Amino acid sequence: MAYDSKILRRATARYDEDKQRRAERFRARQRYCYGREPRLEEIDRELSQTMAKIIASGFRRGADPRSAIAALKEENLKLQRERGELLVSLGYPADYLIDQPACKLCNDTGWKDGAMCRCLRDYYAREQIAELSQLLDLGHQSFETFNFDFYSRVPDIEQGISPYQRMEKNFDACRDYANEFSPKSGNLLLSGDPGLGKTFLSASIARVVSDSGHSVVYDTATHIFERMEAQKFRRDADEEDDTVRYFKCDLLILDDLGTEMMSSFIQSALYQLINTRLLENRKTIISSNLNPEELGKRYGAAILSRLEGEYRILPFFGDDIRKLKKR
Repeated sequence: MAYDSKILRRATARYDEDKQRRAERFRARQRYCYGREPRLEEIDRELSQTMAKIIASGFRRGADPRSAIAALKEENLKLQRERGELLVSLGYPADYLIDQPACKLCNDTGWKDGAMCRCLRDYYAREQIAELSQLLDLGHQSFETFNFDFYSRVPDIEQGISPYQRMEKNFDACRDYANEFSPKSGNLLLSGDPGLGKTFLSASIARVVSDSGHSVVYDTATHIFERMEAQKFRRDADEEDDTVRYFKCDLLILDDLGTEMMSSFIQSALYQLINTRLLENRKTIISSNLNPEELGKRYGAAILSRLEGEYRILPFFGDDIRKLKKR
């Protein structure tokens, strides 16, 4: 699973901050208990010394350390029992002054067996949602809040079905895609006029896939190509390449393809982006006001071939929902 380095840094920082706050609360608890019963501080000091003695005995040469280690362990257990009894007498649990990790799987390191632990993944998911929310209305856009009422039930003569029926099919396809997202998922092209729900469904997918622990990047075509062009001509080789996230994330949602100013660079950059992600089996959702044929005319046969061969095309048609809502 790929992680966005920018979001991972923020998630790790939040993770470390919370770990530091827990440590500070524990130290405050220690100080309070020591103030009520000074013997507790003496016991904790003695325990730290016995642990050091046990380690030293284990490395001592020229003698069998096992008997010494056994005696020290017995002394350690005795001190722990005394500490527990004192704490219970004060009205606290016996383990009140044992600093327990918040996550027992990774002992609050954030990593287990070379992979990100689920505790850190939760932080990553929250930071990713915050990032996506800067561009998408994740507070209101979800599969649960989608409203079909604005879609006409009158069949379209050319399409053979009504906008309502087409939207039902698109909705089911997007919801299934989000809920079943994996490396085996395909790619989607959401194609149709503005105001028909393409961005709404993209946001709904982004929310679900992000919550499942995958890395998701949403951005407009205009901004993506601006960043790629800026990176191409950047002189500072040591500066981080912030376009890597577009190529390496588990799911890229490329919105409003076809609204950017066309150039040979953009044509080349789009091919590089789509083709690289296909070769590396990374998933992409493209949203465009243009249909596949119009996209082919704009970006070339190579792009059209990949869209028609590697993407599931979901056509949108009907009346502009934004305009209907204003009436």
